[in-house]
Amino acid sequence: MSYILHIETSTIQCSVSIAFKGEYIAGKQLLVNEFIHGKKLHVFIKDILEKIKIKTTDLNAVAVSKGPGSYTGLRIGVAAAKGICFAQDIPLIGVNTLEIMVAPFFNKNEYDYLIPMLDARRMEVYSAVFDTKKRYIQKTNAVVLSENSFIDKVENGSCLIIGNGASKFKTLKPKINAHYNEEHFPSAIDMCDICWNQYKDRNFENLALFEPYYLKDFQTQNPKKK
Repeated sequence: MSYILHIETSTIQCSVSIAFKGEYIAGKQLLVNEFIHGKKLHVFIKDILEKIKIKTTDLNAVAVSKGPGSYTGLRIGVAAAKGICFAQDIPLIGVNTLEIMVAPFFNKNEYDYLIPMLDARRMEVYSAVFDTKKRYIQKTNAVVLSENSFIDKVENGSCLIIGNGASKFKTLKPKINAHYNEEHFPSAIDMCDICWNQYKDRNFENLALFEPYYLKDFQTQNPKKK
């Protein structure tokens, strides 16, 4: 038995899925303009377990989006994942939110680069740059957007900008060859293959010490001068 439960709560979309040996078998997600994760997450988990007629005791691991993303959303998802892992004595798998965002676009071969963007604040986003072979060209970091952003990474290559931070970038009329998918959110449904590979490699988190990846240093504000 190789059932993995996936939890994704890094944005206003709340989603869960279950896969067997990396193959998606059930899932549930809801996107609304507010955080409903605290109310819906455990209900969603219960619903999909019942749908495929298994229990938490049948799970072999739990995977969770570890950030970057919403502070509140990440804490809810990680707390739920760790709770199940502790209770069932099973491993925890953590996955970068931006890797989840780009996962469904790798096989389309329409663009030279994929750039996921999560809205942070003002003209700032959490972002990374991937090539078509799933390699990082720029690691996850916090970016203050300008018309010149990413030029040194992608040059003249075609780029797909993915996520709710894309609209900010679009307004700047960037100098790169940019195309946009502004409606795409990270989803637990897109975690199955990534997490199965991590499970086979035994790439697990330290359950006791694991915390979400907040990029806190970026979000800290300097105190106002009196």
